[in-house]
Amino acid sequence: MSEECSASSCSSCGVSGCGSRKAPEEKPKTARANVKHVIGVVSGKGGVGKSLVTSLLASQMHKRGFKVGILDADITGPSIPKAFGMSGRLTADNDGINPGMTESGIKVMSVNLMLPQEDMAVAWRGPVITGLLKQFWEETNWEDVDYLFVDMPPGTSDIFLTVMQSFPLEGIVTVSAPQELVAMIVGKAVNLAHDMNVPVIGLVENMAYFKCDECDKEHFIFGEPQGRFVAKRYQIPAYSTLPIDPEFARLCDMGKVEDYDVADKLDPIIEQIEIASRLADAKKEGEQAQG
Repeated sequence: MSEECSASSCSSCGVSGCGSRKAPEEKPKTARANVKHVIGVVSGKGGVGKSLVTSLLASQMHKRGFKVGILDADITGPSIPKAFGMSGRLTADNDGINPGMTESGIKVMSVNLMLPQEDMAVAWRGPVITGLLKQFWEETNWEDVDYLFVDMPPGTSDIFLTVMQSFPLEGIVTVSAPQELVAMIVGKAVNLAHDMNVPVIGLVENMAYFKCDECDKEHFIFGEPQGRFVAKRYQIPAYSTLPIDPEFARLCDMGKVEDYDVADKLDPIIEQIEIASRLADAKKEGEQAQG
């Protein structure tokens, strides 16, 4: 059997046509890249705020003093550059592609930084998209990055599998909304991650409530939050809830997502990210000692 399983049903994970998860490249091929930890942000469906959560997690880690990057793997629906107010085209040199940079210093790779117009449609087929994703990982001059967040497209398509198989993910954070239908679809992504031996380290339930300006009461527009129950059902070690907040939309439209005050709402997720990174570091040290 080849390195990527070509059987109709993979013997490793049982997923039809997915291929077993081979050992991903630990480092990009370009010499000017030292990416220490890679975290994926996923959702079972679109429209739940996955890119927003990616932006907030990256911003929070950057504010804590870490060197942070974002790889925008949502090739056909990229929104990261807009949220950070980024424009202009990427450049390259003899070593590879130079990522874009937010005003605060977060590095970003996104197809929207390669297009002549930000609203130009990206109507590419799967093989082209997966090839570009590998280029983003292997040929980008990331320099030193403590945490690279991968904003993945919604669902469990071939792009999802490409990232799972090709990137050294230490864990994924899944994003949902407070609806049973959404929770069920999120479960598909969680189960596939488990099948491919990628730990799910956190759940962010977005749009969980609306807090009234006048009465300060929390209103559950989409029904009672289910983050706690979904996290327990799928054995996810931490969950957080985020409100429906017009300030989110306003700051994203202005390209100022980093200015949003998320307070301590994402602390449980960030704690799990740091735990996952420490476990990964300990594993590497053990392997080097044995080697």
